[in-house]
Amino acid sequence: MAAPDDFQAEIEINDILRIDVSSMNEELAAPFQLNINSQSSGGGSNNAALTGYLVDSDGNINFPVLGELHVAGKSREELQEELSTELREKYLKDAVVRVRIVNFKVTVMGETGSQVIDVTDERISVPQAIAMSGDISYDGKRDKILVIRQENEELKYEILDLTSVDIFQNPFYYLKQNDIVYVEPTYRKVKSAGFITSWQGLVSIVTTAFSLFVLFNNI
Repeated sequence: MAAPDDFQAEIEINDILRIDVSSMNEELAAPFQLNINSQSSGGGSNNAALTGYLVDSDGNINFPVLGELHVAGKSREELQEELSTELREKYLKDAVVRVRIVNFKVTVMGETGSQVIDVTDERISVPQAIAMSGDISYDGKRDKILVIRQENEELKYEILDLTSVDIFQNPFYYLKQNDIVYVEPTYRKVKSAGFITSWQGLVSIVTTAFSLFVLFNNI
């Protein structure tokens, strides 16, 4: 398992990729460009993410000229290198390829407020996500940060302790697409609010929230 410092997000099913191909000869590069203008002419700026390549349920995209390509499980850099190599060998000797995951987002909930964070550089840690959502309130537990992740249709959970140096070696330290970060309230906060006090109950609530989040994002 790669150390957190080596983390690279992998392309997943339902990701939207922006792939730009450039060359000194723009006419030769044009067939490899997605026609963004025609797709976005009626949708406005809010639909910018929809002008990319949607990774289908088999992990493939349909790329101009090259046809169907399997991209799921590859990092952005790996796909860039593969496309660059193929285009240079067959079509464009000076091809430059740039790949971005344009719908990379994570959700932060609990004693930080609730916020969906768009990640532009495809690399965000748990502390960064928490800081961007307003930091942990006085009533939040810094030693019990729940990260919920869906991998291959399976929900995975991990508890992180922000007060421990071991957090930097945890594979959940860097977040993946659609991860949920939940900051648990202290016992005092839960009791004063009159909510259930069991850990199982809290997990049940968060799991339900996650299921709804996945459902609405797959519609």
